[in-house]
Parts: sequence; C-alpha cells; structure tokens
Amino acid sequence: MKTPNERKLPYMLQTRRTPTAQELASIPWLVSLKPQDRRLAEQALEVGDCLQGDYVCIAGKPVRYWLGVIDGLLKMSNNRADGSSISYAGLPTGGWFGEGTALKREHYRYDIQALRKSTIAALPVDTFHLLLNRSIEFNRIIMNQLSERVGQFITSRETDRMSNPDSRVARSLAALVNPVLAPSSDNALRITQQELAYLVGLSRQRVNMALVKLAQEQLIALEYGGLQVLDRAALTDY
Repeated sequence: MKTPNERKLPYMLQTRRTPTAQELASIPWLVSLKPQDRRLAEQALEVGDCLQGDYVCIAGKPVRYWLGVIDGLLKMSNNRADGSSISYAGLPTGGWFGEGTALKREHYRYDIQALRKSTIAALPVDTFHLLLNRSIEFNRIIMNQLSERVGQFITSRETDRMSNPDSRVARSLAALVNPVLAPSSDNALRITQQELAYLVGLSRQRVNMALVKLAQEQLIALEYGGLQVLDRAALTDY
C-alpha cells in the first residue's frame, strides 16, 4: 500500500469525467431531491477512477468535494502518534462520506484509501453548500448521514479497543451494511478476507477464523467472492 506522500494528487482527480446515466442512477440520494435540485446536482457531479492503494483524501488537504463510492471499497483511517494506524470505517459501494468536513470547509483529518480499484463520485463543495441553502430534502439527507456517522465512529472507537478479534470482525461487517451509510449493500458484501483484514487490523488468517465462527453461528453466510449478512443487529452487539 502506498503512503500519502507517494501520491500527492489522488489518481481520481486525474481521470475526472461526466458520470454515465447508469452511474447517476446508482447514487441513492439523488432520487430524494426535487427535479430542479436533482438537475443541479447531476450537472455538477464528476466521476473518477482510483487504483488499489490510491489515496482519495489525505489528512491535512483542504476539502474540495463531497464524495461517494459508485463501485469499490475504501478505508477511512488515521495514524496515531506511535506510528500505528486506527481504522474508522470501511466505505463500500453506495456509501457517501466527508459531509462533516464539507460542511465546515476544513482540511481533512483522516486518510481515505482505496482497498481495490474503485469508481468515485464527487460533488463540488460549492454545489454541496448551494444545495444546503435551497433544498430541505438535501438537508435531511445530510442530517441523517451525520447522525449515523456519529454512531458509527463511537462504535468504531469502542471496537478498536476490543481484544476479541471475533467481535472486531463482526462489528466491522455490521458497519459495512449500514442501511443509511451503505444503502446499496442489500446485506451482501463483495469483499475478500484480505480486504477485511486491512479494515479491522488483523491478519487474513485470523479474519478467516472469525468468519468461520460467525458463519457457524448463522450470523453470516460465506459465499464465493464475499458473504451475506444474515443478522446485522446480532453482529452489531456481538
């Protein structure tokens, strides 16, 4: 995996293009807007691709967009003073992030890195604020995002302190199918054991052991190329 200093300009910013009709249809919050506000958002949206290991956001850089995952998997993390890394969240297909930073127009306090080749949608921060000023529906979307995000971060900090690897894996899986923050997941996760290991900070072998145990308890069903979450509430409380 590359460090932030190895790629100063995120790859997606070099490949920006107009989104296709199919890509626009995959953005869940657009359908909640009034027609004129939806047209405004669709005209401003840009799409770009990033490679595995690329940094979509880098701590200390100013915010330019509100961002979402059209397809792929990202990791939100930060470095501790001792050099170790703390992982806040996984960001799967359908998830949007950075609304708090965009609201305050501040610098990022975290890194967002692609765990696989991903396609990212970007709403310019000026359009983000224009929609906030004119659209009740958009305000409601952002309020719901922020509410869920607070709960997610509280859980992630608690999970990060857990010594039980099975609980760490269980709670990370539950977060990846959050119906507000990952509305496109439908409880199905296309994720490898190595990608999950990056998210939870465990070895791939230990993640495999946890997944087998969770499957035996019928909380998940292992499938080729991923898994199905069968009981999200139980995973959250595991």
